[in-house]
Amino acid sequence: MNDLVPFALAVALVCEAALIAMLLWSILVPFRRLWPPQRVSWFSQIMVWLPTLAVFGGATLVGLAKWNMLDWPLYLRWGMGLPLIMAGNAVVWPAALGIGLDATSGAAAKLKTDGFYLWSRNPQYVADMGILVGWAILSATPAAWIIATGGVIAFALAPFAEEPWLEEVYGASYRTYRKRTPRFFGFPSRQDADYSV
Repeated sequence: MNDLVPFALAVALVCEAALIAMLLWSILVPFRRLWPPQRVSWFSQIMVWLPTLAVFGGATLVGLAKWNMLDWPLYLRWGMGLPLIMAGNAVVWPAALGIGLDATSGAAAKLKTDGFYLWSRNPQYVADMGILVGWAILSATPAAWIIATGGVIAFALAPFAEEPWLEEVYGASYRTYRKRTPRFFGFPSRQDADYSV
């Protein structure tokens, strides 16, 4: 497995660079954005999901191959890393299923403002960041930290690419939601708000 570490690291970093470039392009040139895609298709889904899976897969592989290379204490790794991974998974899957896989892939759908979306406009991205950081802590591997850092940057950029599109699609409902709900995580300013489209 150690022989695969340089390859897994390289693939993950190339995929992260591609995701970050795609997001920066979408932020800087929103009328020709790549994310969210102009039209959701199997190709657009592959363009997003394949690199995302490569990032998580690469982090997993290098973490397992170089387990605890940093020689961190068990209480830190299992006390912080594992809860972050578990909390991230407890949020990302219900949040993704709550808006549907098409909407998770960038398709327009009903504006979701309840559940985890009450506390964050981007609970899936926050959860994915938590999973990557949790795995980097648990595996205590420099290469996993490198991948996690690139992944966190990509997930932190994604909302900035999405927000102009969300405002275009949902208009005043999204603007109201945006004012009351934090981008990443926090307490909503009014929980009883009506965001109906």
